[in-house]
Amino acid sequence: MGEIDVSQDRAGGAAEGPHGLAGRGVDDGIRETLLQLLGLQLRFRRHMQESLRVDSAGLTTMIHLSIVGSDTPTAIAHTLETSTAATSLVLSRLEASGHISRQPHPTDRRKVVVAPAPASLASARESANPLTAGIDRLTHTLTPVERSTVAQFLQGLVHVYEDALRDGK
Repeated sequence: MGEIDVSQDRAGGAAEGPHGLAGRGVDDGIRETLLQLLGLQLRFRRHMQESLRVDSAGLTTMIHLSIVGSDTPTAIAHTLETSTAATSLVLSRLEASGHISRQPHPTDRRKVVVAPAPASLASARESANPLTAGIDRLTHTLTPVERSTVAQFLQGLVHVYEDALRDGK
């Protein structure tokens, strides 16, 4: 996938990139910076996949498990937005590579619970540490009012994504 063109057109507005994402809006650099950030997020995701030697679905599963601790295959399938059969293949690959374990459900003998391997989580945290430490350093340079403003903007951006995903279904 090519780079997204976020350059300025001759009239001074944001040029339409090859994917038509630039559009027209307030010319304050926010849209351009967000597009740059999206590209960097994709690159960082690929870096994490390479570091952990997992595919995209495997990384999404590992991120989910790092947040919730452990979960059922059905809940993971919901997170991946895929079938339980496809999720079973993802889990088998992760288990074979030592990233997860499947354990009996504590209260329902018919179910299993998927848990991340501690060493895998430690490796993921080590790979992500430069990013998370940098975000922490950057956040600490902001005043409480600035942090509140940034948090409010980012929460609004989350809602924009959620609305776009809901409208796209």
